[in-house]
Amino acid sequence: MDVRLPLTSAGLCLALLLGGCSPSDEKRQVSLEEKTAQFEKSLDAIKDPKLKDAVAELGGSLLLLERAQLKLDNKPVVTEYGEDALAVLKHYPSPQALVDTYLNGLFVLHKDSSSDYLTDLQPVFPFNFNIPGAFLFPHGLEWQSVTLSNKRVIAFQPEWSETDPGIQLSPSSSNLTNPDDLTVTYPFIEGLNVDKKSLPQPVSLQGAVEVIAPRRLYSFNLTKKDVGQTRTNDTLSVTLLKLADNYAEIEFSNSAPLAPEVRDTPLNPVIVQARDVTGQFLSRSGAINETAAQIAFYQKQLAQMQQQKAWSEAFEKQLDEDQRAFEKQQTRHYSKVYFNGSIETLEVNLLDFSAVTVTRKNLDLPVRRFDPHTTEKTIQPLALPVVVYDDQAATWLKGATLSEEQLKKSISINQSIDDPSAARIEFDHPRSFNDELLGTSFNPGESPLTFFTQDAKGRRDGPIELPPEAYQVDPLHGTITYDLNLFPETPAYAVGSMPLFLATVDKQTYDARQLPKGLEFKGNALVVDLKRFPAQDWRFFTKDDSGNYLKEILSVSHDASAEGPALFGVHYFYGPPTHLETYQRTNLTTVQYGFEVKLDKAEPDNLGQ
Repeated sequence: MDVRLPLTSAGLCLALLLGGCSPSDEKRQVSLEEKTAQFEKSLDAIKDPKLKDAVAELGGSLLLLERAQLKLDNKPVVTEYGEDALAVLKHYPSPQALVDTYLNGLFVLHKDSSSDYLTDLQPVFPFNFNIPGAFLFPHGLEWQSVTLSNKRVIAFQPEWSETDPGIQLSPSSSNLTNPDDLTVTYPFIEGLNVDKKSLPQPVSLQGAVEVIAPRRLYSFNLTKKDVGQTRTNDTLSVTLLKLADNYAEIEFSNSAPLAPEVRDTPLNPVIVQARDVTGQFLSRSGAINETAAQIAFYQKQLAQMQQQKAWSEAFEKQLDEDQRAFEKQQTRHYSKVYFNGSIETLEVNLLDFSAVTVTRKNLDLPVRRFDPHTTEKTIQPLALPVVVYDDQAATWLKGATLSEEQLKKSISINQSIDDPSAARIEFDHPRSFNDELLGTSFNPGESPLTFFTQDAKGRRDGPIELPPEAYQVDPLHGTITYDLNLFPETPAYAVGSMPLFLATVDKQTYDARQLPKGLEFKGNALVVDLKRFPAQDWRFFTKDDSGNYLKEILSVSHDASAEGPALFGVHYFYGPPTHLETYQRTNLTTVQYGFEVKLDKAEPDNLGQ
């Protein structure tokens, strides 16, 4: 939960609660709602559109900030673990080595679309940078053109044009999960059937990339003993102001000036992480990155805006000058970071941008085609000159030893009664590696279910006799659907047993020189005989001599024909493997999860609709 204030430098995020604290959370909530209503009313009185937009943006952000602070302060402390945000950097000797790996590991995949007039291009990046806050280093990537097989160059345009009669290259509008995907669109001619193979195909994608690596990164490890103390390393310093149960307050600074290359660049110079008593990283729940003085400054700017009759260039210039003058006085930065769980140790990582390395590169990337299923007998190479590790693999593979008790404890029960004719009870659990190996041969067995009324004290009372069509149990999806309109009495409890499924997984480890028959390493690829190792029962993970799991790039299946059996599969990795781990599902067990659910009540007005 990070909210960015307008009119601030891009490095600022959430701020402290404005206006002080009310005696109770209920009063704070009422005060917030009243303040919101008053602000919306004051907006209506502003006639100048530009001024109105500016007031709405800053005032709305301040109210959103207060709402976020209220939510963070009232969030129950429930432990939730996350990943080490800096794990990827720890594999490389310097920030610049990470940048080089990022650039040299980038390639482009050709992907067929469902339409004969579309071809999708998927840039594949070696790293996933969705760490809390932002990507570690300032970066920019822009696509410029695509070269087709007939040597024609199509310029990139930011959106597809309905009036452009030619071939177009634009961002893909259909793929929300991969926002970097591009689409080559061919002209559509009414009544003319087009053979897609006859169209000029994309062979290379051009672009430019820039990444700025900091001079270094330094980590301060802190505990409650460090509260009130300032720790320093060269020009970097951090002060631990407070370490509470689930949040920490710090101040940090770099006494060296920013490198000239990044003085006007949005930066994220700090990454704060926390561990609990188990030593595991806690996931973050939010951050407050501005002091009370900074909030007072933005409140003052808002008040100045609200006193204006109209927006003017002179007023805008004054606001900018005031902001720059204020920011010049801020020699230290503040951060209050919330975590999901009780903090034992705090890790404050500071990135030193007093000197930087700027890497600019023009890209001319070949478009590679790796269909998930191919009838080609030759193994296509995909060797990239980088090594990338999968830091999530070890955690993911813990699911191979998931026990019946662990599975039951992970179940969460949710209800939906928005539609009384299709009220639902859902039995969910976090997806694990065990789920990946369940296969399709399910035998749910019995799913007994009885609905009960309640007595005057709210306790479970007698069972309700129901026709079979009143409810349906779907064990494979873990749902119960029931129609309240078919109940002669209002149900208050549901009691029964929901089948869960648990795979028994056998793990084996092999050296590259001692692989079993049907498994073979070829460079950075693992070739699998799918007759001996059918895909539904087996999974493969590789390591190099560092002991880290290698990240898999992609996998393909080589089939006898379009409808024929799979012959062999190929798994490609970022780097040549030297060790192999195999995971085989040897059995599938049905686990009965007994439950008693207190049912939510439907609104009376909704019944009978």
